[in-house]
Amino acid sequence: MRSVFALWIGQPVILQVAADNLRVPLRGMIVGESDSSVAFRIHDGPEEIDIHKVMVLAIEEDHSVSVLVN
Repeated sequence: MRSVFALWIGQPVILQVAADNLRVPLRGMIVGESDSSVAFRIHDGPEEIDIHKVMVLAIEEDHSVSVLVN
């Protein structure tokens, strides 16, 4: 069975991430995943960051990004 994160790979998203008492929205794209974390690229940044899956509170589509398809 595919994970919920796999459904969002390659799409512009907003991750709601919790760290201690902070809740932060991150705009970008999920580019991969492992058993315990997701690889995330913030906007068009050159590098990926790993975010522990237990820190992700929600995933939603980022409607502010336009995607052009030919």
